[in-house]
Amino acid sequence: MPIKQLWAPWRLDFITQETKDSGCIFCRVQKEGNDRENLVLFRAKEVYVILNKYPYNNGHMMVVPNKHTNNLSELGPEELNAIWNYARIATETLKQACKPHGFNLGMNLGEAGGAGILEHLHLHIVPRWGGDTNFMPVLADTKSMPQHLAETYDLFFPYFRRL
Repeated sequence: MPIKQLWAPWRLDFITQETKDSGCIFCRVQKEGNDRENLVLFRAKEVYVILNKYPYNNGHMMVVPNKHTNNLSELGPEELNAIWNYARIATETLKQACKPHGFNLGMNLGEAGGAGILEHLHLHIVPRWGGDTNFMPVLADTKSMPQHLAETYDLFFPYFRRL
């Protein structure tokens, strides 16, 4: 059986990055206006919605509060409501655009909780399909992503533009 090539060109930046960017990536993205390059799909008063640059699955989005905190207790009712409101909108967008069979939604808080970015909490919305797990992540430490991030962004952006 011939070896097949898997392409995930956006992972190269992550793999070859010698040091992490200084400062909070989510605060930097919030302040910049380059939404397409930063994969920001929508901005609201309390939060913004962004594609994960290193996704678990195609369509992996995050809702990020504008307030810089890693403590859920520091968010007010408006911010908490906005997180869940835009999580609802994101799941509906994903249902319409890619028809997933289910979702994983969650926050990884603290290093022991699996947070990749410790200083700024964010809610993950990961679409799931039956059979989307296989041996590749376990045996080869590789996840096959069938769509490039720019194409994924272009697919979802029109849904958020209507808001």
